Amino acid sequence: MEFLRMSIVERQRAGWMSRVERGELGLKKASELMGLSYRQAKRIWRRYREGGDAGLTHRLRGQASGRARSAAFKKKALARYVEGYRDFGPTLAAEHLGAEGIVVAAETLRRWLLGEGLWQRKRKRQKHRQWRQRKEHAGELVQMDGSHHDWFEGRREKAVLMVMVDDASSRVMARFSEQETTVAAYAVFAEYVRRYGRPVALYVDRDSIYRTEREPELAEQLRGQQPLTQFARAMQALEVQLVFAYSPQAKGRVERNHGTLQDRLIKEMRLAGIKSLEKANQFLEERFLPAYNARFMVRPAAPADLHRPVGMAPLQEALSWEESRLVRQDWTVLWNNRWLQLSADNAPLELAGRQVIVREKLDGQLEILRGARKLPFKELPARPPRANPPRGAMDHTQAGKGTGASNERKEQTKKPNSPWRRFGIAAARAYWKNNATPKL
Repeated sequence: MEFLRMSIVERQRAGWMSRVERGELGLKKASELMGLSYRQAKRIWRRYREGGDAGLTHRLRGQASGRARSAAFKKKALARYVEGYRDFGPTLAAEHLGAEGIVVAAETLRRWLLGEGLWQRKRKRQKHRQWRQRKEHAGELVQMDGSHHDWFEGRREKAVLMVMVDDASSRVMARFSEQETTVAAYAVFAEYVRRYGRPVALYVDRDSIYRTEREPELAEQLRGQQPLTQFARAMQALEVQLVFAYSPQAKGRVERNHGTLQDRLIKEMRLAGIKSLEKANQFLEERFLPAYNARFMVRPAAPADLHRPVGMAPLQEALSWEESRLVRQDWTVLWNNRWLQLSADNAPLELAGRQVIVREKLDGQLEILRGARKLPFKELPARPPRANPPRGAMDHTQAGKGTGASNERKEQTKKPNSPWRRFGIAAARAYWKNNATPKL
């Protein structure tokens, strides 16, 4: 039995032509029903009489397209794919093949790979999500997140890629770090601000870097402040609003970028032979991100850019660590096992016993502040010696004499007119309890 492949239109025309052949319809009426001119209907009728249903099929069906690539070219492209890009997707592989002079469309390569069993369709189960429209202006909202992955495919230890994505334009800024820490978040944010300026709002997850769950301390309660992490304090100083996401899906734009980067960036670094964080960050800045943004950036709905400028000095001061410290009686301040000596120029402020703010910048530079005033100081090489021996210290000549020496010192410290001497123990207790002169 022979089978004939026909399109729906061809089958409909075959039905009308069969009715014309049986005399049920005239050719003019059939042309109207087929939506064709009478001249075209006559051509179809002639082909039907000569070849039957087969005469109505397209004459080029089953033949190679005039624009089809040659079998030799297809074989060359597939061989190069298997040799160098076996785990690449069709789109990325087509880009690299084109860079080598083997220009082939991504969809054509996809069909070839499917036909050879080198690629499989990946179908994802649909999930309902609430669609959110992009922000209209660049800088209105920037999403930031860290992607933990084996970026170097075993060529070095695992690392984290800190990624920032502008919500309006999908422009990406990224930087590698060893771990997702406050230092890593400061570093990528500082680089973003240097290039584009301060965003209006920053969309982050509820990691401990950005948000703390601790209860406010007494001083914070008195000031009516909620406890802040160092990163949140820095954003407050830079007037950048922090918006917290409650799920990974809420940060869809940056999360989808993670998937794209884990595919493209890994393969690009493999081809470049990158094995260190320094080389990887240099590769990101000079080669990968310019090409990536040129391909995937979109034009914001509104032309105005809401990024705001900021000076380098205020940026360095904001992206720091600040904590309150007590000034000791010898005018020293302890900071992370480092002793800081306030200079005599601060004497009019009477700082002993008061709180100051110690600030440590990303480069390790320290500052001590009282309000907005920066106090001059110097760092001591070691802990300063105590001027007086600690209270209750025993003289070395009295060591080993038991409790007699300590009892003697206690007797010397008692005042001669104290209630303990005047009234005795019971009377003294009554004196202090009733705050009145006891009866003798």
